Amino acid sequence: MKLSLLVLGVCLCLATPAAAQIYTWRDADGTLVLSDKPRTDKGVMATYAVKGSTAFRATKPLVPSAKSMLYDGHITEHSRRVGVSADLVRAVIQAESAFNPRAVSSKGAMGLMQLMPATAVELGVNNPFEPNENIRGGVVYLKRLLDRYDQKVDLALAAYNAGMGNVDKYDAVPPFQETRAYVKRITESTPQAPPPTVIYRWMELVNGKPVSRISDKPPASGAYDIIGR
Repeated sequence: MKLSLLVLGVCLCLATPAAAQIYTWRDADGTLVLSDKPRTDKGVMATYAVKGSTAFRATKPLVPSAKSMLYDGHITEHSRRVGVSADLVRAVIQAESAFNPRAVSSKGAMGLMQLMPATAVELGVNNPFEPNENIRGGVVYLKRLLDRYDQKVDLALAAYNAGMGNVDKYDAVPPFQETRAYVKRITESTPQAPPPTVIYRWMELVNGKPVSRISDKPPASGAYDIIGR
């Protein structure tokens, strides 16, 4: 994917040195965005302090994709409701349909998130070409895949593209050029949040008595329960 880069020129302050806070993230088109204000959609971003600078400017306006903005409310609402990164959803929509709500693939996938007919029916999507319905169903399906593959984004995306059967068969991203390019395109354009902390609980014998242990790392051997993420 060819990414357009927004280059910032830093204006040096000749009086008292100061530090400007710069925020950076990638939008749904994969464009690197740098701004003096944090993003408002709760997405993942990095922040840097630039010493000796109180102002900066961009060579072009720092604006989101016009197509993405049309559906940003739906994306934010459904992503928050089920606990999926809004950035990831935007990147999937960009890869699947380029934000065309009337898109239909050669295999019959429909709408913004390219839902197959059987999947749409299963998810209760009555009209796959209605943006809110399509995004709702697609986000629920993406969340289902993330949970199935223990929050491994590459496997969830591979399953979204090539089907769960192929991911399960290879126990990895399938060796299909299209699928690997699809996964790479999305993961490279999406800020990755740190994996959730998993809390484990198990029992072990101490001086002949069972003792409950809780940790963010599983025991070296034996059974355990996951009690939190």
